[in-house]
Formats: sequence, C-alpha cells, structure tokens
Amino acid sequence: MRLVDLTTKPWQLMLPGEKETSLNKMVYLPGTLDEFGVGHEDRLDNSCHPDETTAQSFDDDVIATRFTRKHTYEGPAYFEQEITIAPADKCRTFFEIERARCVRVYLDGEEISSYEEQTISTPHVFELTGHEGIHRLRIESDNSYPGLPHDAIVYSSAATDETQTNWNGLLGYIRLREENKSFLSQVRVYPKDGGKLRAEIDLDTYDEPFEGVLVLKSSVLLQDYEQKISVMTSNSRKTIVAEDLLISSSAANWDEYDGKLYELTAALYKNDLQSSESEINQKEDEKTVSFGIRTFGDDGYGHLSLNGRRIFLRSEANCAEFPETGYIPMEKEAWKNILQTYKDYGINMVRFHSHCPPEAAFFAADEMGILMQPELSHWDPKHAFEFDESFSYYQKELRQIIKALANHPSFVMLTFGNELHCGALGTSRMHKMLQDAKKQDPTRLYANASNAHYGNEGCDEESDFYASQSFYNYRIRGTLAGNPETPEEAAKVDAYEKANGKLAKVNIKGYINNQYPNAKTNFDETLRKIREQYKKPVFSFEVGQFEVLPDFDELAHFKGISDPANYRRIQRMVREKGLEPVWKKYVEATGELSRLCYREEIEAAMRTKDLSGISLLGLQDFPGQGTALVGMLDSHLEPKPFDFAKPEKFRAFFKEQLVLVGLEKYTYEEGETLCADVQIANYGKTDCAGDLEWTLWAYMPNEELDSVRKVAVKSGHMSAVSCPKGTLSKAGTLKIELNNKITAPVRCDLTVKIADAVNSYPIWIYKSELPKCPESVYETTKLDLQAKKVLDNGGIVYYSPKSEESSFHNSIRAQFSTDFWSVGTFGRQEGAMGQLIQKDHPLFKEFPTESHTNWQWWPMANQRAVILPDTVKQPFDAIITEMDSYAFLRPMAQLFECRVGNGKLLYSTLGLQDLQQYPEGKALLRSIYKYLDLETFAPKQSIEWETLVSI
Repeated sequence: MRLVDLTTKPWQLMLPGEKETSLNKMVYLPGTLDEFGVGHEDRLDNSCHPDETTAQSFDDDVIATRFTRKHTYEGPAYFEQEITIAPADKCRTFFEIERARCVRVYLDGEEISSYEEQTISTPHVFELTGHEGIHRLRIESDNSYPGLPHDAIVYSSAATDETQTNWNGLLGYIRLREENKSFLSQVRVYPKDGGKLRAEIDLDTYDEPFEGVLVLKSSVLLQDYEQKISVMTSNSRKTIVAEDLLISSSAANWDEYDGKLYELTAALYKNDLQSSESEINQKEDEKTVSFGIRTFGDDGYGHLSLNGRRIFLRSEANCAEFPETGYIPMEKEAWKNILQTYKDYGINMVRFHSHCPPEAAFFAADEMGILMQPELSHWDPKHAFEFDESFSYYQKELRQIIKALANHPSFVMLTFGNELHCGALGTSRMHKMLQDAKKQDPTRLYANASNAHYGNEGCDEESDFYASQSFYNYRIRGTLAGNPETPEEAAKVDAYEKANGKLAKVNIKGYINNQYPNAKTNFDETLRKIREQYKKPVFSFEVGQFEVLPDFDELAHFKGISDPANYRRIQRMVREKGLEPVWKKYVEATGELSRLCYREEIEAAMRTKDLSGISLLGLQDFPGQGTALVGMLDSHLEPKPFDFAKPEKFRAFFKEQLVLVGLEKYTYEEGETLCADVQIANYGKTDCAGDLEWTLWAYMPNEELDSVRKVAVKSGHMSAVSCPKGTLSKAGTLKIELNNKITAPVRCDLTVKIADAVNSYPIWIYKSELPKCPESVYETTKLDLQAKKVLDNGGIVYYSPKSEESSFHNSIRAQFSTDFWSVGTFGRQEGAMGQLIQKDHPLFKEFPTESHTNWQWWPMANQRAVILPDTVKQPFDAIITEMDSYAFLRPMAQLFECRVGNGKLLYSTLGLQDLQQYPEGKALLRSIYKYLDLETFAPKQSIEWETLVSI
C-alpha cells in the first residue's frame, strides 16, 4: 500500500453561481468554509432547532441562545485539484476522505461511484483505477444533505449549530491510496468467550482469478493460522472467516483504565507457500491491526459486565462542543487529551450524543481503557425511521459504523440516536436494524435509542439495554424539567397560558427539589417496576443539567470560528445591572450548588442495586439551547478556574469504589442519635475488605485567631468488613450519640473509610432550645401602620409573613437546586439559581453556613424570593441573595436588613414560622432572634417605606 497526501497542495474552492465561479479561492485542506472565511451572516433562522426560536426572548439582533458562527453556509461547495493516477497494470488507486458531509466525486467532469456506502460518520472511499494519468479531481461537498433525512441530521450533534455546527468542508486525511490488484481491504478481529478469536478478512481481487494462502499471525495466538484461498471470478470482494482462533491463557484482557492491546497481521500470499519462490516475493499484501481481548454484555442477571465482572458506567455525554473549529477533532493526541480530562473527573465511558466521532477517538480510548458509546447522527422527536430516506440512510450508517470500528475494544455500545419517537412503522424498522446489528457484530450491545419516547413507552424488548430518564411515571434520576406530567396538570397549565398569554410556572420535578434531603434515596422501586417487564441492563440518561452562571474569563479564549455573542450579551447585562463587582461570587456559589446536586444524583444511582450506571449531562458547558452552562468544564473543555470545578473534588464521589452512608437527614439536634446504614459500592477490579473506620469531625470556631479548626470529636470502626467486587454490599450500621462532647451549633463532616474507598458527608448539629423573639422586636406578617409606627419611633421590626405569592406579589418561587438546563429551553421554570449567603454576617453566629446553598438550607431555599424594584441600588447588600438566571438577572433577595426612617428592619421571605418542624428552621430563627437583640444589628443601607411596601 502506498499513500499520496493531497493536503500539501492548495485546492480551488468554488461555490455555485454563474458558471460556478461565484467564488474562486485557493485553500488548503483539511478545513471548512467557516475556517476559510466563506459564507454569509449567521442568523437565528439559519437553524432548524425548534428550541432556539422559542428561547430568543431578547429584543436585539444578537443570537442569544447559542454561539454565532462568523460565517455560515448550507449547500454545495466544490473543491478541485489536479492529481496523477497510476496505471491500472501497476496498482489500483482509491481516493479517500476521512470525514465529510454528502460527497460526489468527479474526474474531468465524469462522476465516480462510491467504493463504500457513504455516511457522514465514516470515511468516504472512491476507486479511481483505470483512469491513468493527470486529471482534474472535483469534490462536491453538500451540507444540505440531498436525499437524506436533513432535519434529523441537522438536529443531531453531528451537524447542529448548537454545538458542532453544520460545517461544510473536508476533514482528516484526504489522499490517494494505491493497492495491489488483489489486496486485503479490511481485517476485523472479534474476541469470543472461551479464549478464542474470530477474524474476518475482506479480500478484493481485480482483473483475474486469485489463488493463494491467507496467513494470520499474532503473539497472542497459540499457533499461526493458514487458509487456502481460491477466487475464480475477477473484480470480486469476498470475506474470509477464521473461526475459533485459540489464544494463550496468559493473554491479558483489555479493561477499564487498562488499554492492553495486541496486534494481528494478515498476510496474503500468491500461489502456495511451498513453492520455490521466496516468501517475500510471493506476498501479495499484508495488513496489521490492533485489537483488545474483552467480553462485554449482560451478566445474565440484568447487569452490565466487562470481562465477567459487573461494572458501573460513569458516563458523560459528549455533544461535540468544539467552539474554535466548529467540528470534532480528527487526531488521536487531541482525543487522548479529551479523554484524560474526562478520566480526571472519574469518567469511564463516553456517550456521543447523536453523533459518532472519528476513529482517532477510538484509538485513544483503546489505549486508555475508556468505554465508548457512539450513536447514529439522528435526533428525530416525531417520526424516526418512518420515512424511507431516513430508514435507508440510517441502515447504511449503522452498517458502516459497526464495520469501521470493529477492531476497537473501547466500542462497546451503540444506540440509533437521541430521544427518538416514532409509531408502529418506525418501531418495526428499529427492530429490524437491531437484529441486523446483532448479526453483524454480536460483541457489542445495541438499543433503539437513548431515552426513546422520553421513557413514556417503557422498555424495548429487542434492545440490549435501556437508557432513559424514566420508566413511564417512575423516574431514574433526581431532577427533570418543570413540565406538566399529568393530564390534570397539563389542562391547568394550558388554561392559564391561554388566559394570560404567557407561560405558566411549573416547579422543577424530581426528589432533589421536592423531598426533604437525605442520603439514602435510590431508584430501587423504579427498577422493580422495570423488572416486571424487562430483564436486561438499565442505566440512567442525561442526569444532572444543573446550571452554573457564566465565567466571562472564557471570552478571551475565543479565537476561532465562533463568536460568543450570547456570552457577551450576558456580560453586558451583568454590567448594566451593577453586578460585576460580585459576579465571581455568583459563579462560585452556583458552581458549588451544582456540584452538590450532581453528587446526590450520582450517589442515588450508586445506591440502586440493579442499576448498571449513570450518564451525565454534563461535565462540559453546552453553548446552545438557550445557553445551557451546566458544567464543571467550560465550552473549551477546560476546568473552570474555581474551587468547585477541581477534578479531584468531583472524582471524590465519582469512582469505582465508594462508601455510601445512608443518612436519614443532614441536620440534628444535640442529644439525638445519628443512625445510618453503610453500604459499599464496589465496581472496581478487586474485592474491598478490612476494618471500616469512621470519624466525626467538627469545625470549631477559634475566636482568638478568627478562624475555624477541624477537630475529631467521635470515631469508631467495624471489624472485618468485606465487599466483593461487582456488588453493592451492606457493611453495617452506624450509631453515633450526638452528646455533650459536641458543642452545638456546629457543622461536622462524617468520614467513613475502608481500604481505598472513602466518603465524607456534611451534617449540622443545633441546640434544641426553642426560639424566642426578643421583647424589643416587633415581629409581624404585615407591613401595616403598626409596623410603620414602630419604625418611625426608632424601633426594630422583623417582617416575616407566610412565604406565599399573596404575601410577596413581585416574587418567584425559588427551589433548592440551580436551574435545570436553561430557561431558554425550559421556559416554565422560575429561573432561581440558588442562594448567595453572607456567611460571616453576625446573624449566622449560631447557624454555621457557607456562602452557597447546602443541605441545611433546603427548607428555606424552597421558599419565595422577592424581586427588588429598580429604585434599589445594585448590587443590593442582602444577607441572602437569590441569584437569578442570566436570561433575566432580576435583583432578588430572601433575607435583608435596612434602615427605614428612624428604625431598623429585617425582611424575610423564608416563612420560618412555618418551618419549625425542621431543626434547621428552628436554629435559623433562633439565630435571627439573638441577632436582633444585639447592638450589632445596625443596618447600613436605607430603603424608603413606600419602596418597601411596593415589593
């Protein structure tokens, strides 16, 4: 084989027009029209993504929902270059493009047929044999996808302007490949149970019949394999199968984080090896491929298994966000960097959301021991596979992906696209494709879609696994968008929206925001319901989606084809609202809360016995769909420059072995007994055994140094605990007396460790005394004449009505977590982004807190927050600020103090009088009362009575 690189010389680029010369530009490939500065102005209506137009809520011309392409173009483009083709009697010649859109190839105006089925996810190959000499090669590249399912492709991550962009160009290698007349076009190696391999070798002959011998060699084979070959017809393509090749018992498995690879060489000899000619002279062709030895599948009990060991998928959704180029990297080293970043955060598998990366990604994953789940370039939320052009194309794409990636042990699973919906015809066609895929390559697992029908139609029996957000009305994750779920709720929402001409507000769904917090929630009940119908592996889909406010330092990193106009618009709003001085604190607080919620989602999944994993969305910011900045990583896949985004902090709870302490709650009163079952989730490669040690650490104030010191106040152990690999095992029960050795109120950390598995949980311990309002304070639920009289006379007013809309007409209902995904996509959510707390304020002297929302704030965080009028200067110095979505940036607060006339007022929307059943509710109210009775209650900012009443 000989390769001729066609990227060293320039190509002539032309666009359609009069005589196809509307543009005549010389460019170097690989590259795209975006990179060449070719195209027209990007506009919102360039995209077919329906969420964009509904999310575009701003008045100016800036695309506020995604990055703006500096140049955009949809349609045919032509690339031409002069090439030389060798004579057919010397070799066969092929033209190859590693990645492109729809491609047609012409030599001197004559169209050349494709050698392989063309798809946008696999290389494009054309045979030029027989066209000896110098020719003008023309490539027509068309990203309008004529004859293909345009919308399903452009909606997918393979081509959406939300992430990768619908680029037009040629990527990866662009070359001529010269082969012998008879050659080995592909060698595929498949591991089998029982210490065996299966090899498939594609032989392509030309001009004349072929007789010879095929020899397979590998260091892992017990002996070389030979097979006589006889092809009696010319121009034939034949697959030779070598079945049950025995391998050495000492051969190592490819495994998670362990990229053990071997090579197999296939050599094709002409005639017989016993003839007088030397072996070298007889050799017609030779091809060497790498492969790994592994088994992957269902362990027979509905759990995913790798090499016979149960594993737990710690997956991330890659949506092809590459803002500098607008396309996915084509080099192995780039992918090794990407996968290393994922690994640093604990990821062991990558799901490629409605796209398939180039082979370089799989070469990198093979070496690093990372599992990979590509998908077809398909996102059709209505009529998947129901149109013939869709069914025909995706059948081809499926075949070609499975064939092209056959030798990669990292390639373990595949689905037919994202959130596909269809009727009976589409379902029957899905089933045919599933059957075809399993027959073509049974060493992988296949499913009809990721989150098919949003889980509303349950599991598909033909699919090898079920990945979804729910099973009918049973959820497999802790947070979902605030959409109506029942017919009654939908009717109520519909009636409101018709009557008022605006979206109704529907709270975020899921237990994290709607169930008092604990550390024992799991999805066992959902799995029990699933098991009544479906016995195969199950894992959760697109878990997380907790938004983080944007860090504008990333703006300096944009040098390429994307214009982050949506980020800059948010930055302008921040400046106009006067929030720039405190914005870093906003980012930090939302990031800490986001990571806290991700942790709870992950641990709930790991507490679920029959669940095979969790797939996040996601570690990386998503720049589209209303600007969904949900990541620890920015859109450039770089860790955000904040403490919350450090990889080790995320990896602390996202790993193969994890101690899980089933806390009933996070807040206690002194004298209580903390009781909790301890489990060990062990999905590592070894058993976990030894003494289980626990320590209760208290954060004790050191008033002399104005600091806090961490002191071990309780400790203990359980002897001889054992947790076999591949299991979720109960280790024992903790019983910790929260007695007089602990000085309340105090924040503590409960750390539990066995061998290398460790975890730590925050708990808060408060005094048990009842709160009592000081006699000097007028506590009221109304800003009435009596309240004004007290203030006019220089008194103290504590305003704390019920936390209801009727009490605060200009307010929103907040929630514990940050926004779900984005208010641009899910417009019915209120937009609350969590609390920014003045943690060192004297009001919190008896209520230890951080500057961000944590579990002890759950009852209060779910209350209302007032929207302050424009007359109040920003940034307003609230004790508790409710941060807002960057779509609105309304000034909001839950607790603030101010002077009103001659008096002093503390304003609360928390409704603490209705939260006294919670230790934290009592403790906060008690701390407030004590603060109001101190001379340190001396508000610095003033608000007019009329302004206060108008809130």
